[in-house]
Amino acid sequence: MENFNHYLEKYAELIVKTGVNVQQKDMVQIDISVTQAPLARLIVKKAYAAGAKEVVIRWNDDQILREQVNSMALADLEQVPEYRLDEIRSLVSQNVSRISVVSQNPDVFAGIASERIEAYQKYDRKLLFDLRQAAQANKISWTVVAAADLDWADKVFPDLATDTEKVDALWDQIFKTTQIYEDDPIAAWQAHETTLRQKADMLNNEQFKALHFKAPGTDLTIGLPKDHLWDSARNVNAAGFEFMANMPTEEVFTAPDNRVAEGYVSSTKPLSYGGQIITDMRFTFKDGAIVDVSAQTGEDVLKKLIGMDEGSKRLGEVALVPDPSPISQSGIIFFNTLFDENASNHLAIGNAYAFNLKNGTAMDEEELVSRGLNRSKNHVDFMIGSSEMDIDGIREDGTRVPVFRNGNWASLA
Repeated sequence: MENFNHYLEKYAELIVKTGVNVQQKDMVQIDISVTQAPLARLIVKKAYAAGAKEVVIRWNDDQILREQVNSMALADLEQVPEYRLDEIRSLVSQNVSRISVVSQNPDVFAGIASERIEAYQKYDRKLLFDLRQAAQANKISWTVVAAADLDWADKVFPDLATDTEKVDALWDQIFKTTQIYEDDPIAAWQAHETTLRQKADMLNNEQFKALHFKAPGTDLTIGLPKDHLWDSARNVNAAGFEFMANMPTEEVFTAPDNRVAEGYVSSTKPLSYGGQIITDMRFTFKDGAIVDVSAQTGEDVLKKLIGMDEGSKRLGEVALVPDPSPISQSGIIFFNTLFDENASNHLAIGNAYAFNLKNGTAMDEEELVSRGLNRSKNHVDFMIGSSEMDIDGIREDGTRVPVFRNGNWASLA
């Protein structure tokens, strides 16, 4: 790719300055693949230039991870060493700013027994539980971004002739959707965020009691808790500094009332979860809980996900994304939730974000539960939107207001 190093440096600067918004004396942690060392070095350089006191790298490697998951004894695979937990607790206590760079092969665990994948996922949830809880309450700054690895690029662009073309094509999409080709990506993101914030404010002013989703394969009503807050990727940490949780992003989202969901919903895009691809999912809800689930591929993995804990049977996020969004219009299936969720309305199984409720970040777990926010060790998004989806907002008096028509925003009246 022409001028690749120039664009990669702009990307690293955007991640540091807009993604986690590094401040003086911040502790920064980066999760990144060993194949992305050039990007990691640039992020480290930009973070120290912004005033970070220390940058900690947590390297990962798809091939090594696959060997571990396939070969270790199950009991050892899900056991988290105390020294690793101590490291995470130390980072949380220092209000670490966390950068997650995703590039994993969507099929990294293909062919591995589901009980082994489940054991590894238990390990991962235990290890990162405190860090994820702090992030989901916006106590720390955090961002999720992407980098192009060959195995992922080969999945997205299998028809391109060479490996170089595939990786370049994926980097091109990453740079386009994060606005790196703009003269000033940081300013472009500020303008984009303003547009998303206007949609969130419009929904917050309404305070709908519920949303009704209708499309081929979908007829679902989801309750919304009193004093719910619609948000976009821009958030504010406990110290009062803004950060951008996802780049790219096209969504506005809130926490549903996990006690109220009735009907059925079908997925419209594949889900890459646990190193496997799950397709054509269908969920049936009653009294807020999933009572039936199916999938064309990966059904066993999906059922294990649903059974992981009680909260995994209920919803923790509802997000609205117009079908005309750039990622959707690209027509590309990325097999990566960071991208695919920003091409489609989506829901999440599992934990709700405390900041999606007024004063929620000041509430304890018991109070959040009493207000209808789901609690779980999981948070897994799946895509349900299409150009055929209509959404109505239901007010307290039962009147309905068009929110989406034919997959795009409708004028609220």
